[in-house]
Amino acid sequence: MQDRKIRMGMVGGGEGAFIGNVHRMAANLDGQIELVCGAFSANPDKSQRSGRALFLQTERCYASYQEMFEKEQALPDEQKMDIVSIVTPNHLHFDVAKMALEHGFHVICDKPATFTLAEAKALKDIIATSGRLYGLTHTYNGYPLVKQAKQMVANGELGKVVKVVAQYSQGWLSASSDTDNKQAAWRLDPKQAGISCCMGDIGVHAANLMEYISGQHITELCSDLTPTVSGRQLDDDGTVIVKFNEGAKGVLTSSQISVGEENGLAINIYGENASLTWRQEEPNSLWLKYNDKPTQMIRTGVGEFCNEALAATRTPAGHPEGYLEAFANLYTRFAEQVRAYPNILKDKAPIPGIEEAIRGMAFIENAVKASDSDIKWHKFTI
Repeated sequence: MQDRKIRMGMVGGGEGAFIGNVHRMAANLDGQIELVCGAFSANPDKSQRSGRALFLQTERCYASYQEMFEKEQALPDEQKMDIVSIVTPNHLHFDVAKMALEHGFHVICDKPATFTLAEAKALKDIIATSGRLYGLTHTYNGYPLVKQAKQMVANGELGKVVKVVAQYSQGWLSASSDTDNKQAAWRLDPKQAGISCCMGDIGVHAANLMEYISGQHITELCSDLTPTVSGRQLDDDGTVIVKFNEGAKGVLTSSQISVGEENGLAINIYGENASLTWRQEEPNSLWLKYNDKPTQMIRTGVGEFCNEALAATRTPAGHPEGYLEAFANLYTRFAEQVRAYPNILKDKAPIPGIEEAIRGMAFIENAVKASDSDIKWHKFTI
């Protein structure tokens, strides 16, 4: 495997799907991974069309993921896929991941990891039994300045962290007619998305980023989730107040009905001595602020950075890098993990995995439960 590309199969992501194409671009960006097969749709004809549009061999455009895993497993080692990328709606994630692992394939999956927390915990046992690798694409972990912020907090440059504020605002579901498009329809359908739309789709990203950068875990929460647009069963807006295990407190707002907002993910980490601010829509800038000296703007590629931030930076300063590059950083690191398998990479952090998957599903379920209750504070339970 050291002298060739990692061979990838994909489940989901057929014609008309947004996130599948993003995953393919990200996987391909560094030339480490090649797409060799796929079951791109539950509709066999659509799967075939999608595969042919990607110039795949007809016999490796499968009618179902079950067929793909059976036939790929039977291929010679020099042909079969190494990893599978799962980009289906949420309700299929567990079944696809389970079968892939049991057939000997490494798995990288779009978030949230599963349909329920119980499935995520069951998946942990399946991963352990299979011995295969599992990665979760919490995209925003892949940005260089997010990694730099995490390291600055860990180094104590802010002092003790006392407050974390995250906001993730979009406006694309602000009207009832927005439900008619394909991307919205399954996210607002409890049978495909699960118990949450907004908090499960984007709020979980913000929660992951809060824990990732601060180095702390959520222990308690108070939640208010709302289906703002009439007729919806799942939330399209929400606010969650949290407490962390090392004493910090936080606020997370997540909305898909904030008219005019595009992909407004932002996070503020407040320490006793300084604070950090990062915004996804301006990802090459990290703001370091004080009460008693000038604010500093840290720019990607300018000055000294931690090793993880350097590894995630691709171009010289002033050449904008963003969403696709951050996504690609996760795929490339996962490819490195696969190449090293069964050994563990030294001095390189793995991409988010099953532990982050479980915490993400726990966040979604705890937030929904707390929102349905009149009790103010709820323990974060897993």
